Amino acid sequence: MRTAIVMAAIMAVTLLSPAAPAAADSGSAKLMKSTSDHTKFKALQRQFGSGPEVTKACLSCHTEAAKQLHKTEHWKWEYRSPEGQLLGKKTVINNFCTTPVTNEAACNTCHIGYGWKDDTFDFTSEVNVDCLVCHDTTGNYRKQPGMAGNVVATPMEFPPGSGVMLKPINLEKIAQAVGKTSRDTCGACHFYGGGGDGVKHGDMDSSLAAPDTALDVHMDALGLNFTCATCHMTKGHQVPGSRYAPTAQDKGEARLRGKEYKTNPTTCQACHGQAPHKKIAKLNDHTDKVACQTCHVPEFARGGIPTKMAWDWSTAGKMWPEGKPLIKKDAKGHVIYAAAKGNFALGENVVPDYLWFNGRVTYTLRSDKVDKDREPVQINHFDGSASDGKSLIWPVKIMRGKQAFDPVNRTLIVPHLAGNDDTAYWTNFNWEKAAATGMAAIGAPFSGKVDFIATESYWPITHMVAPAKDALGCRDCHAANGRLEKVSGVYIPGRTSDHTRWLETAGWALAALTLLGVLIHGLGRVFFSKRKD
Repeated sequence: MRTAIVMAAIMAVTLLSPAAPAAADSGSAKLMKSTSDHTKFKALQRQFGSGPEVTKACLSCHTEAAKQLHKTEHWKWEYRSPEGQLLGKKTVINNFCTTPVTNEAACNTCHIGYGWKDDTFDFTSEVNVDCLVCHDTTGNYRKQPGMAGNVVATPMEFPPGSGVMLKPINLEKIAQAVGKTSRDTCGACHFYGGGGDGVKHGDMDSSLAAPDTALDVHMDALGLNFTCATCHMTKGHQVPGSRYAPTAQDKGEARLRGKEYKTNPTTCQACHGQAPHKKIAKLNDHTDKVACQTCHVPEFARGGIPTKMAWDWSTAGKMWPEGKPLIKKDAKGHVIYAAAKGNFALGENVVPDYLWFNGRVTYTLRSDKVDKDREPVQINHFDGSASDGKSLIWPVKIMRGKQAFDPVNRTLIVPHLAGNDDTAYWTNFNWEKAAATGMAAIGAPFSGKVDFIATESYWPITHMVAPAKDALGCRDCHAANGRLEKVSGVYIPGRTSDHTRWLETAGWALAALTLLGVLIHGLGRVFFSKRKD
């Protein structure tokens, strides 16, 4: 997990600075960006000793901002699904780094707050809200991994006793340069989820910071240049489009952007409506069964950064003969084995899997019973069918894992993976101690035994939208062993599973008879025309 902390550090410093305005007209460029020049605000003309001090200054003008943030999933890291499941850090577990529980100091580097190191964190505190993590425009704002989301405002030794001195960031300059969110600020966390660049989602990684048209036609830095907020239009800091509350099928028409919306503005239909194909109208006949992303995101992880497709925790702990942790890399230099994490399988330009999806996602919670005789355990299950009237065929990434579980209590284990103490798994490669520490932190029973179980998690693919010329063609699906070969409940002419031998034989026979009739008719016309002459 030491690697995870390093990756979090990389994540925190990879906020790319926006393109600098032309020097000859920098004043005019700055003037056109905002109606407020924050360098002139007296509340920001001072040195700050901590992140909360900056937030307090922000709230002197933006009086309701923190109250709005307190109501969001970004702040609570908790969501109540329509099915009644409470999805939060103590209930949800994944097959990447598994859970933030007992690993808060590292994981909460990505929380939009300051100081969440354990259950004593005050979620009602307004000054605990981190304004700069989303609104920095300098590219110099960063959170130090292992410090529970706090920033280094004064020179300090970290970790204590290590002899490593950390330099502070200039909070005054950063606060005076705040602006709108960007792909960089959103991506600082979302590109690096799961322990590294591109690891988790497959369709989000740092290549989207400044993509070209081929990678994403909407976010093309020299074209439409969409930011995340262009589609994820916020209202009171509420960001729509969460994977916990997805919209699988949008039957509405295109809306006027910026107008009050009652449905999810992140759907393709929100801009393109129900009949987006103008040149080939026949393609519009597919929109009632096929999600736009199915054709328009032909592969994911296309930006040169691989995504993790499998993670086997059971193989962790191997050492070199001299006693150092073993690390292996592939031909491109990507880590495929780490003693602290186990084996990885990586993928680039990955063809998605496809399934019926109606927007309902059911999770296997930490307290749910699991069994090895029913492997793989689905960490989350995408509901849908061809007949429910709510589903479309969606592209997904299937992440396959092998993770720790308690074979006696039959529950997935919440392990302690990160930290500077000797109970962290990566410190001593002791799964039993890591499991005991983690399970005790949430008050869950633990038998003292650890086994490993195969798991799967599903991730909807919706970013990295290719240009129309690179979208799937008819033969990609309407052909033997095509992309939708495994999708049931629908007839797709041309695919192997819909081949009916007797029907094909009859069809070819009819075609042959038709051709024969045409030939006989043609010959007859020629013959009788000569007799007439």
